[in-house]
Amino acid sequence: MAYSAGDTILDDEYNAFVGNSSTPYGYNHFAGTGLGEYGLGQSELSTVAAGDTVLANQWNQLFTGMDAIANHTNVSITASSVSAGDTIDIRSALITDLASLASAVAAGSPSATALTEDDQGTSTNGNTWNSTSTIERSVTFASADAMRHFFNAGGSIQVIPGTSGTTDGAKDTAFSSLCAAVGTLSIKAHTTTRAGDGGDTDVTFDTSNGFHDLTTSYTSKIKISSSDYAGYSSDYIEIFAKLNAAVGTAITMTIKQVGSDPAADPTYDDPNTAETPPNPSLVPALSMNIKALEPNNTQGLASAITVSSNVEVSNTAT
Repeated sequence: MAYSAGDTILDDEYNAFVGNSSTPYGYNHFAGTGLGEYGLGQSELSTVAAGDTVLANQWNQLFTGMDAIANHTNVSITASSVSAGDTIDIRSALITDLASLASAVAAGSPSATALTEDDQGTSTNGNTWNSTSTIERSVTFASADAMRHFFNAGGSIQVIPGTSGTTDGAKDTAFSSLCAAVGTLSIKAHTTTRAGDGGDTDVTFDTSNGFHDLTTSYTSKIKISSSDYAGYSSDYIEIFAKLNAAVGTAITMTIKQVGSDPAADPTYDDPNTAETPPNPSLVPALSMNIKALEPNNTQGLASAITVSSNVEVSNTAT
């Protein structure tokens, strides 16, 4: 590209800044509908016809759009507007600024802070169990593009496991500890993070993959086995995620939480003493809460990008 200080800005150069769908990516590709990890669902800019003059208002639309995306992604750029009648000077950092914005969107806008927490429902086992607890919940978006834009703009789906009911023995305490160890599991565009405490002696954690890596089969995101209580090292909690179709077609993400209790049950010499737990072989009901951290419109986006609906898919305990 011949674009450099001192040159006249050509219509095809401006059109590339607006519409390029390959490197260097244009504004519409990372801010508009885009494809895959590019796109935020913002209004796209029009290109100019061959031979037409690039007008100040057209130049300003590009800079205004770039400023909005920079505000949302918290990326520093140097683009600036012009006024009617001004000479439209070359902006030497324009190509660099476009590349920086495209890169931020492709990474899932990891520095975005204009995010709103939205509860997507909780499922809880109906009673105690001593073998397996399985809970599935799903979240659905209005369209496949809306789903992509949600994650590209910094959105995430959060999974919070928990226990419910009376804690009457070390086995119960072990599962409470496992839930605390997971904490809040956040599935983002390309990564998965957790805010948990403890339980790290035996953990398998898929940190380097996120929404864009999911398929139609369940992928294990985290599995933590008990490490705090002797005799229960085989007990674990595992959380999975999948999509209903390939990224770009998918509109639904389903989360599955499995609690497993294959450990031998404790025995007591005197089951009638006051110190004996009433149900030492049972685990308290497990719960799974899903939340969406949704991109909002307070720092540049034209509108919030939200989950449309959620539902419990299955809930069994044996």
